[in-house]
Amino acid sequence: MEKKIVLALFLSAFLAQGKASNVAGTAHPMTSAPSLASVTQPVDLTTAAEVATQSVVYIKVSSTSRQTQMQDIDPFSDFFGDFFGRGQRSPQQRQAPKRSGAGSGVILSADGYIVTNNHVVEDADEILVKLNDNREYKGRIIGLDKSTDLALLKIEAKDLKPVTVGSSESLKVGEWVLAIGNPYGFTSTVTAGIVSAKARSLQGNTTMESFIQTDAAINPGNSGGALVNVKGELVGINAMLYSQTGSYSGYGFAIPTTIMNKVVKDLREFGAVQRALIGVAGTDVSSYIDAQKEKGKEADLGVLNGFYIEEVSADGAAEEAGLKRGDVITEIDGAKVEKFGNLQEIMAAHRPGDKIRITYVRKKKTYTATLTLRNVQGTTSKIESVDTESMGAALRPLTDAEKSELGLKNGIIVSSIKAGKLQDAGLSKGIIITQVNDKVINSVSDFEEAVKVANMSTDRVLWIRAKTQSGLNRSYTVELGESQITTKKRK
Repeated sequence: MEKKIVLALFLSAFLAQGKASNVAGTAHPMTSAPSLASVTQPVDLTTAAEVATQSVVYIKVSSTSRQTQMQDIDPFSDFFGDFFGRGQRSPQQRQAPKRSGAGSGVILSADGYIVTNNHVVEDADEILVKLNDNREYKGRIIGLDKSTDLALLKIEAKDLKPVTVGSSESLKVGEWVLAIGNPYGFTSTVTAGIVSAKARSLQGNTTMESFIQTDAAINPGNSGGALVNVKGELVGINAMLYSQTGSYSGYGFAIPTTIMNKVVKDLREFGAVQRALIGVAGTDVSSYIDAQKEKGKEADLGVLNGFYIEEVSADGAAEEAGLKRGDVITEIDGAKVEKFGNLQEIMAAHRPGDKIRITYVRKKKTYTATLTLRNVQGTTSKIESVDTESMGAALRPLTDAEKSELGLKNGIIVSSIKAGKLQDAGLSKGIIITQVNDKVINSVSDFEEAVKVANMSTDRVLWIRAKTQSGLNRSYTVELGESQITTKKRK
């Protein structure tokens, strides 16, 4: 089956892969391959472990899920309006017991910025961060990115010991690494292994196409912890293990620092990751050729490596530059593109509005084109994450892909929620707001404008129409009182 990768949904990932040295057998005397003795020479990992463990923290989270009896929207409400007193309808709530979980994180700055996995903290109502020296702080979320499974936290502390960030790009297969975290609650646990593979794809589990694979033991509780090299430099954020039992079985996966650096920078500056998109969908050339062979066809593209374009988004950057279905992207700004993982890593360094030079092959001839990259909304603008602090929720626009998947033409999604007016009204994370009062909601600014209008009205009430991600209609009534909409400024 042909593997199809939709570039417009994905962040970026890694450049050239390291290649394992062939140390099996007897090397020819004239070759420059390392001797077996040099390969098997012991490596001292104690300094790396001692330095890096000081920058790894234990994260404990607690969350409370609200179970709410919602009311479906009355199909006759458009005709009868407020006749039956919409303002009087309020869903009944009951508080569920608190749930707790734990993971790890890595200190990035002396003033308290910490990176971890999105899945560790995304549903948290409370976050407790415990340092290696047993000091404890309350953590707050600066930003979340589900696509890369990364999150940025902040604690109010000074003079912390940040990790030294290294280059995952320079890692080689076979190189020693340490995984540091808090598996099963055992704090500051260090395990050792090697880099088993780079740019590893885990289809069906994530939108990322490139992980660092290691045989260093990664178990539950290691999520968000550090993968470091022999110098103690951070090269990856431990994300998952591959297992049928839920425990370590030989394979663990980490998010490379080439991805982490861009995500953290964007979350800190904008509160949202700035995904720069070419506007194409496709597959690796090798996968395309294999798929054609399965159909009994030959595919002579003139190249054996690259990214084969199967679809070009209407009005996207690629279409504007003249790229077509059947073209093969082989280079971007001089960097080789041998497969999709390479393409992702190159794109990781870019933001909407950046210009890139693409080399591509069409009917065995090589061409170049300059593209201006777009965001998920098809513009070159930076996307801000708006935090309606006084109402207790963070909102963001739906991507085109999400609209298509959910069968919606408009809406914004509740990306996180805490105690406040929206939660009190029954809204929860993942709810999609499609209309407020008489205003159709296409963007966060539409929502803000609707709130401003309601604030100037006599009743100061929001009547929200929404959908769950399973497609059920919902309605909510929000009493504004004196609340104001604010855009959170990130430092």
